[in-house]
Amino acid sequence: MNTARATASTVLLGDDDDVSREAVARELRVLGYEVIEAATSDLVIAAVARGGVDVVLLDATMQGQRGLHACRTLKGMTHGEFLPVVLFSVRTDPENRVDALLAGADDCVDKPIVLRDLARVIGKQATARGLFRSSEDARRRLEEARAKDELTGAWGYATIRTKLREEFARAELQHEPLACCLLDVDHLATENERYGHDAGDAALQLVADAIKKSIRDSDAVARYGADEFMLLLPVTHFVGSVRVALRILKEVSDRTLDVGGAARPVSVSLGVALFPSRDVRTEQALILSADRALAQAKREGGGRVCVFQQDGQIYTPGADIGASLG
Repeated sequence: MNTARATASTVLLGDDDDVSREAVARELRVLGYEVIEAATSDLVIAAVARGGVDVVLLDATMQGQRGLHACRTLKGMTHGEFLPVVLFSVRTDPENRVDALLAGADDCVDKPIVLRDLARVIGKQATARGLFRSSEDARRRLEEARAKDELTGAWGYATIRTKLREEFARAELQHEPLACCLLDVDHLATENERYGHDAGDAALQLVADAIKKSIRDSDAVARYGADEFMLLLPVTHFVGSVRVALRILKEVSDRTLDVGGAARPVSVSLGVALFPSRDVRTEQALILSADRALAQAKREGGGRVCVFQQDGQIYTPGADIGASLG
């Protein structure tokens, strides 16, 4: 068979039949593809979430009908992007083929799989993705500029709302924790009145820079109001979220703001909440719980971290806890 060798593309192959999956993966690697194998729909979704996938191949009937479910999930996760999903379906099962179409698949390959047909479909879909990405580049840069807060470079309100919806859905689906942190710049309104809005803007920029230096690439930070920021920390448990909040607190406190030739300190308060917990089952509850913790931090005088716990209890880690967490 004279099958053309592939350009560098990464294919995610999801199939719960180990023998079939390994055979297809072996043939695709011979053709020059990078292949990531996944035996469950959850592993497929996790691999796409990590990024770096160009085409997804899914057995529609893996784990019953989980391949179809994964296809729908992937299309929801990659909104605004084009990630081709190709489903394998049994030609003699018309219902299965219709289900594959309605699940949002970009193409369908009959089983048993003919390598030449599969390579042709992968090549077509990889080319389509490349064309989409190049044509979307300018639009994406424009959208990113519009989506970000001009002063701080953090995400804007509308963008963090979308990211919250996506991260919450992912956390629910994959049974992973999600931490939300609300940060308030202490006394910013007073500082604006006393020193002018330029000084207030400089304080916001200082805080935004400190946050960005304290979080991972997978985390998200957004301007959430005149003097507030929201952080989303995926796959982060209690200890990890407290560590991040205390790191930000220290990073800000280690800096000073030049106001009229004088060095002035900047103070922030942080409220942290975590999903899932007994009182946090929805996106709204997650944000409101973080807001309650933030309000407690402000009541205690600011310049500290408070964490929402079950039954409305608020925990305030001390400096000794911060030191032990590093």
